[in-house]
Amino acid sequence: MATPAFEDIAETFDFLDDWEDRYRHVIELGKAMPPMDPALHVPAIKVEGCASQVWIMPMIQNGKFDFQGDSDALIVRGLIAILHALYSGVPLAEVGAIDAPAELNRLGLEGHLSAQRSNGLRAMVERIGLLAANG
Repeated sequence: MATPAFEDIAETFDFLDDWEDRYRHVIELGKAMPPMDPALHVPAIKVEGCASQVWIMPMIQNGKFDFQGDSDALIVRGLIAILHALYSGVPLAEVGAIDAPAELNRLGLEGHLSAQRSNGLRAMVERIGLLAANG
């Protein structure tokens, strides 16, 4: 079951028929994300496997998963915002049960992202799973 924040994104994507509108919405989601302190752009939290520079820093509070994320590419910041909506506030023990590919497929991204972006998105999902598992 997806979070209410992710459900809001999915509903918006259902409303947007045109891929260009969806693409713009992903970018807007990235722009709306709180900025990450550039001092946190360190190798220890960098996600390998992404064509862009991507950083994900976990923040676990009261047994719930959250993270800060950033990228040097606007579309990737938007993808990070979508993942944040999918995972933020989920109990740590339930993060691994989220079927991220199925949830993301609801947005219709798979046919519109380049192979590199798709691989990067998978790498981010894997990293989030590892971070939560190592809580």
